[in-house]
Amino acid sequence: MMDHVRDLASVRDATERLLSAVAELDNAAAAEPSRLPGWSRGHVLAHLSRNADALVNVLEGRPMYASASARDADIARDAGRPLDVQLADLRKSAALFEDTGAAPADWSRTVELRNGVTDSAARVPFRRWVEVDLHHVDLGIGYELEDLPEEFTAREIDFLAERFAGHQDVPATTLDAGDGRTRTTGGGAGGGPVEVRGTAADLLGWLCGRRDGTALTVRGGPLPALPPL
Repeated sequence: MMDHVRDLASVRDATERLLSAVAELDNAAAAEPSRLPGWSRGHVLAHLSRNADALVNVLEGRPMYASASARDADIARDAGRPLDVQLADLRKSAALFEDTGAAPADWSRTVELRNGVTDSAARVPFRRWVEVDLHHVDLGIGYELEDLPEEFTAREIDFLAERFAGHQDVPATTLDAGDGRTRTTGGGAGGGPVEVRGTAADLLGWLCGRRDGTALTVRGGPLPALPPL
């Protein structure tokens, strides 16, 4: 069961880590490429601010974004701002998300995200935590998948295993992160079962598209090609 109060506290901690790290940059560093193709660090920071606003929309029953093109345009518009403006925006949008999450609400209700995806309101704080911590890694400023909180890594592996479960392009696959648990995913494609083993960080990196999986051990077939998130 999701503990949204605990997850909101984790979002706050992750945001403070991010803000402290980004505050050490300068305008030139903020304009440099991130690890995400085609995005500068400024694009990542702008996305994080606008994502906080978008998740406020979700919690308050409005469309997450006006449209996909509006989402992209807002990120492009805000990407080149000076670092102090980026930081102020990120603080302000994060505070609004936190305040919205603290308001009395029915956390068991179903909410709608992008592209018709639905989820329980209680999982929205964890989704925000994912955005903040994984995009902190994407900035390429010294925070790596190995630095993520252990709880976060385990839960995000669970979430992604669930997301790919039954996918028509992924064969039956078992995941072993060395934590004493075996997770299963895929199953919609022929072949397998494939067993994928590795450290929690390497397994998460492969599942979320941040690593190519070459550090993983695979048995029963080739490493499955995962669809984009």
